[in-house]
Amino acid sequence: MKRRDFLRNLAPAGVVFPALINGLTFKAFAESPLISALTQAETDTDHVLVLIQLNGGNDGLNTVIPFDQFENLSNARSNIILPQNKILKLRGTSFTGLHPSMTGLQTLFNEEKLQIIQSVGYPQPNFSHFRATDIWMSASDSNKYVNSGWAGRYLAEEYTGYPTDYPNSVTPDPLAIQIGSFISPAMQGPSVNMGMAITDPVNFYNLINGIQGPSPNTRGGKELTYIRQVAQQTQQYGDAIKKAAGKVTNQFSGYPTSNPLANQLKIVARLIAGGLKTRIYMVSLGGFDTHAQQVVASAKETGTHARLLQRVSEGIKAFMDDLTYLNAHKRVIGMTFSEFGRRIKSNGSGGTDHGAAAPLFVFGHYAQTDILGNNPEIPLIASASDNIPMQFDFRSVYASILKQWFCVPNTILNNVMLKDFQNIQVIKNSAPCISSNPDIFPTIETTLVLTNYPNPFQQATTLSYQTMGGHTLIQIFSTEGKLIKSLLDKEVSPGNHKISFENEGYPPGIYYARLQNNNQQITRTMLLGR
Repeated sequence: MKRRDFLRNLAPAGVVFPALINGLTFKAFAESPLISALTQAETDTDHVLVLIQLNGGNDGLNTVIPFDQFENLSNARSNIILPQNKILKLRGTSFTGLHPSMTGLQTLFNEEKLQIIQSVGYPQPNFSHFRATDIWMSASDSNKYVNSGWAGRYLAEEYTGYPTDYPNSVTPDPLAIQIGSFISPAMQGPSVNMGMAITDPVNFYNLINGIQGPSPNTRGGKELTYIRQVAQQTQQYGDAIKKAAGKVTNQFSGYPTSNPLANQLKIVARLIAGGLKTRIYMVSLGGFDTHAQQVVASAKETGTHARLLQRVSEGIKAFMDDLTYLNAHKRVIGMTFSEFGRRIKSNGSGGTDHGAAAPLFVFGHYAQTDILGNNPEIPLIASASDNIPMQFDFRSVYASILKQWFCVPNTILNNVMLKDFQNIQVIKNSAPCISSNPDIFPTIETTLVLTNYPNPFQQATTLSYQTMGGHTLIQIFSTEGKLIKSLLDKEVSPGNHKISFENEGYPPGIYYARLQNNNQQITRTMLLGR
């Protein structure tokens, strides 16, 4: 979606009520037909998705650290590399660790409540903050502009009559809530926005406690006070939020202080436990554009990025503990994402520049507990343009959550995601939504195999691969993370197959072949000689 189109669509979208709290507009966009479908469905449909946006482009290689690539990583990042003995170990693996400040997520992983998905991105990555964010929000190809968001399309598919006659007695609550100054483009439906924004935690507590911000001491002060009172009295969604919040009088006491992400998540936990029927929440934390002074030179496990990761880790851990305390933990799945990662090689300013793929976290009681994918391969000598090659398309993650957590059928899923994306296992099979649909995700019994010969090659190389059958994808990427060619994207029979990759004038160097079949994927390094 182009910036001007988003701003134009945002203003009239949805049902807007001007709850002028502390002088800031509180916009609510009524429930779409999704709420009716979810609340009236025969299956357990009280599931909630919490999205955590890390604004600025998170440095994945300083977040999830590949122990087996540590020497090469040290060569590429000598001025910011973490002390190896301080990297946090994860149960069940000796190859992958977490940044030293992420003890909360380490605990969740060891408690089987956290999944790490390696090298998540998309073909032809864009390194502009706004455009890259737009791609993640819209779930579009990077060369296409789409005037809707993936979550908004999901809601619109389920609530075809929205916004007419909403809210109502069956669907009294907002479908999607963003803690922030404006509605995320992800919530934009094909015609109207399906979300609601709470500008900040202060305004939330003012709303539920009936506190008005002080009016200015001017001739218009009394009139402003009156407008605020009328607005608060007439906002139906505000009443629903206050009712839900009022049901929770005691929360987990271990939330960290001076942590803006934790403050937002504390509100989300209260609304979920209070029975609000909202299905999607989005919160955010900024500051991840770490071009310079990412670490403290004398103690590289500290600094700007360490503080940000600590806020993420502590905020999520407290949120999970709070949900358990409030007995709402089985209803929630959360996911982190950032608009892009950072380059393999650090820069001369003690930071990292815009890159391609990066890991993300899926957390929750029913989150699949594993490290999905392989540690990214770090070249012996990394150039300034080298990127982490994509292992998983972020749209596969979206599609998998929608299918496995919200039970979205394939016919609707393809409309929401704009095309067919392979499912990867992000939700445990014991989750209520998919336990009654065992065909959603097959049991994995085989391991993928991908080789090529000759390697190095000049004119062509033959890729030999083994699959379990079904939807199979083979792509070729450059070291910059750009998609060079899709060799295969179709249903294949189980067994061994071959396919040729021809040199069509590509520059010599390292390329990555990526094979994805169902929830498994594997990459292969290939060398194109002169």
